[in-house]
Amino acid sequence: MDREIPALMGVSKAILENVIFVHQDEANWPLQDPSTLKKKFDDIFSATRYTKALEVIKKLHKDQAQEIKTYKLKLENLQTLKDAAYKLRESIAQDKEKTESLKSQMEELEKEIRTLESKIHHTEATLKDLHQLQREIATKTAERKTLFNEQEKQYAALAEENEDTDEELSEWKTKFDERIALLELKISKLEREMNDSETKSSLLKQSMTDYIVEISKLQAEAEALAVLKNERDVIIRKLFGRHNLGAVPSGPLSDDVTLNLMNRINLRLAHLDKDLQDKKETNEAEIAAAWHQYEIANNLWNEKEAQKVARADIKNGILKRIEEKENERNEFEREISNVNMAHLDEREKKMQIECERKSKQLAEREFDSNIRQKQTEMFTIDQKLKDLHAEKDRMANESEDRIKLSLKKAELETLKKKHKKLMDDNKDKVKGVLKGRLPSDKDLKKEITQAQSKYNIADGMRQMFDPFERVARAHHICPCCERPFSAEEEDEFVKKQRVKAASSAEHIKVLAMDSSNADSRFQQLDKLRLVYEEYLKVGKESIPLAEKNLSELNEELDQKNQSLDDVLGVLAQIKAEKDAVDALIQPVETSDRLFQEIQALQKQVDDLDYGLDIRGQGVRSMEEIQSELDELQSKRENLSSEVEKLKDDRRYMENEFSSFQLRWFTVREEKAQAANKLNNVKRAEEELDDLVEQKNKVELEEKHLAEAVGPLSKEKDKHFRDYQNLKTKLSKELEEQAEIRRHYQQDVDELKKITSKIREYYELKKEQKLNELQDKRSLSESQLQNCESRKQEISAEVAKSKALMQNQDNLRRNIEDNLNYRKTKADVDKLTCEIELLEDKVLKMGGLSTIEAELKRLSHEREKLLSELNKCHGTLSVYQSSISKNKVDLKQPQYKDIDKRYFDQLIQLKTTEMANKDLDRYYNALDKALMRFHTMKMEEINKIIRELWQQTYRGQDIDYISIHSDSEGSGTRSYSYRVLMQTGDTELEMRGRCSAGQKVLASLIIRLALAETFCLNCGILALDEPTTNLDGPNSESLAAALLRIMEDRKGQENFQLIVITHDERFAQYIGQRQHAEKYYRITKDDHQHSIIEAQEIFD
Repeated sequence: MDREIPALMGVSKAILENVIFVHQDEANWPLQDPSTLKKKFDDIFSATRYTKALEVIKKLHKDQAQEIKTYKLKLENLQTLKDAAYKLRESIAQDKEKTESLKSQMEELEKEIRTLESKIHHTEATLKDLHQLQREIATKTAERKTLFNEQEKQYAALAEENEDTDEELSEWKTKFDERIALLELKISKLEREMNDSETKSSLLKQSMTDYIVEISKLQAEAEALAVLKNERDVIIRKLFGRHNLGAVPSGPLSDDVTLNLMNRINLRLAHLDKDLQDKKETNEAEIAAAWHQYEIANNLWNEKEAQKVARADIKNGILKRIEEKENERNEFEREISNVNMAHLDEREKKMQIECERKSKQLAEREFDSNIRQKQTEMFTIDQKLKDLHAEKDRMANESEDRIKLSLKKAELETLKKKHKKLMDDNKDKVKGVLKGRLPSDKDLKKEITQAQSKYNIADGMRQMFDPFERVARAHHICPCCERPFSAEEEDEFVKKQRVKAASSAEHIKVLAMDSSNADSRFQQLDKLRLVYEEYLKVGKESIPLAEKNLSELNEELDQKNQSLDDVLGVLAQIKAEKDAVDALIQPVETSDRLFQEIQALQKQVDDLDYGLDIRGQGVRSMEEIQSELDELQSKRENLSSEVEKLKDDRRYMENEFSSFQLRWFTVREEKAQAANKLNNVKRAEEELDDLVEQKNKVELEEKHLAEAVGPLSKEKDKHFRDYQNLKTKLSKELEEQAEIRRHYQQDVDELKKITSKIREYYELKKEQKLNELQDKRSLSESQLQNCESRKQEISAEVAKSKALMQNQDNLRRNIEDNLNYRKTKADVDKLTCEIELLEDKVLKMGGLSTIEAELKRLSHEREKLLSELNKCHGTLSVYQSSISKNKVDLKQPQYKDIDKRYFDQLIQLKTTEMANKDLDRYYNALDKALMRFHTMKMEEINKIIRELWQQTYRGQDIDYISIHSDSEGSGTRSYSYRVLMQTGDTELEMRGRCSAGQKVLASLIIRLALAETFCLNCGILALDEPTTNLDGPNSESLAAALLRIMEDRKGQENFQLIVITHDERFAQYIGQRQHAEKYYRITKDDHQHSIIEAQEIFD
């Protein structure tokens, strides 16, 4: 009802409740508090709904803008992935093409390399033999040349060529060797002694050098010690003189004197530290005492000042509470002035009686039981309707099945005819393939499959014969079961395979190549005359064996040719049969397909026949079912309308009962509020008296505290100044004393540093070390002189022994030279013969330069091809790894369906952007429209209010009134409202400044203006006691204004003015016959029942 009534009347619920139908107690809402006024106007303008809509649109626009950013980032990411996936696919395709090209190129290169390697191997063997001979010739030539040169040198060096025999010369050499050995032994002893003397001399010189360096260092440290002692004496005299420590002996100070003076200096430093610490403690005690005096005075002053401030705060709080209580009391008095307790008691009793009567009427009608009974009958009818509809649908389905059955039978006959025609056309071909036998339709395809299988098996066996033979020869096992072969079984198996082989051309080619190689080997052996024994062996054993193998191979060739002819004949026959079978494959497949379709259709036809036979028994006609359906449907509609009527009656009576009950509760609440207001007035008076008494007491205390604060403040400031002066003075004295101690400490530290260096010199015994080193240097000098004299004696003795040995050595050397010369000459003659034999062998094998050039050319070609092959291998591995890597990359989750994901994301982004732009346009359009609508309506409302006020109000204190709206913020379209009154140039808020009559009149005029503005489709206006608190002139003016409104609206069909009033004079003013025929008087009888009577309007 709350939704339907505003929709039917053409106005909003807020207009109905706040403008058209307003109770007397709520008629003055335009002059209530600002929050109530704002809520009412927001409801009238529907501002809350549109403001929320704007906020929702703005939030949605912001969220979608954030989503667009996210979508753009996702799209950019997907674009990157898409480009990467495209590059990967393109790279894979290109790498595959390059891989195939490289593989073919590598196969050609490998063939060429194998050919070159066989040639190089043969050339290298020949070259190896030549090199070996050349190396032997070169070695022996070099050896002969060396020996020949040695021979010539030995001959030239001979002092005299001796003609004695070799035995005689050897005997002379033995005697000379014994004498010279004794001299050499003596010379070696003297030389060893000479070396020992030189070593000892060098060690003594090094020691002397080290002693000199150490002595120089120690002498320098002794000089530095004298300087440090002098500085120490100066500092001690300066300290004693500056600080009055006593007299100091003149001249250099000894160590004992220095120690005594240092103790006196340290004692003085300890006294200074103690004086400084005592001074610091004394200062801290004096400063603490002064600060304590200041704190005592300050605490007293703070305590009094805090009490003074507290009393002032208490006084202000009491004054504020007095003001609040006075306002509260005035408000309670103003509210209670309009309360009539007797009238409220009478209204409460009447409402209670009316509520009890309505409750009794609602119980007597028994709506719930009647509605449940009707709904049960409706449920029974619904079940019957459901069964009838199911039966009707079943009959409709059966009609479809019958039509489908006839179509299936026609299709079955057509397929049978096609199948029979196809079998008749191909009957002769099938008989030819199957040797006159014609199988059934279902076995025809099976026969063809078996024939194809036999052909494939025969072809596969033919291709496997040659690999079987190679496996048997290589591994000596059966290729099928891997059973080991004996020599006889293996030969039998190979012979059997060769007979069955389809082709032996490749094997014949291999045999021809073996024969050619044997002949070439024979020719090479024939040329090698130097290995005659090997040549004889080849002639007697290898050549007869090769001829025997050749004859055996020729016999095998004849057998293979015969087997080839047999296999070719069988193959030709099988091919002819296969062609015949291939020609029948298409017709047989068609026939088999038609046969399967015929079987499927036959099954469907049988099922449909069986179903229709079962369901065709005891079925009603379609017309009977439809008639029963119409009857039950009509009965159900009647029951439904009765149930709805009962529900409407119950709802009307419940709403009427609730309305009376609500009005009864409202009256009771008003009565209780009035009693509370009387109690509030009394309580406010009592609280005011208590607050005035408290205020007087606090003022007296505040005066006493103000008189006590002044002297305490002066005493506090005096103590603080004394504290500051004392602190400054003592700090200065302490700093001066600390400065004296600091300078003294610096001098003492310097003196201690010098003393520690002097002490370190004595602790390390450096003076004793200096004396020891000087003694060691003198000893080393004397030892060095003894060594030099011994060296001179040894040198003279060695020279004498060498001269004696030289004379004996010349004779011995002459004998050795003759022996050596004769031996070298014999070796040279032997090597000359060997070289001549090797050169003869080289001439027989050919030229070395020719073979080396050929080998170099072949090697160069092979290296070139290997380089290209390795390059191809490297490139191929790079391409293959690139393909594998790219394929692995493409299988990663981010590249899965990347094109589809990119397209979906692009569509999502574009649609979201367009939707977001539309949201922005809708937001701006709605915002501008709301502002314009609010401004226009407020101008129209204020214009009507001003006209009605000037026409109605008879006083001179208010020229006109208006409703002022202020925007609460630039971000949202929220307004606050105030009712203002204009007097001359002065504009004041009307609430709280107008009389009760002005308040009622202003509220009526505002409602009239709102009705004039917003009620375009609903011309109804209800006024409940409009003349309450209006004096006579203003009441007449209001009646005149209503008459003018009725006059202006008399041409409007839907205009209706409802006036509820106890003022008969006001009713006579507006009750004129040109506007209405009658008015209605409402009274109560003796039973407190309302009676409505129509009364004629008299002019």
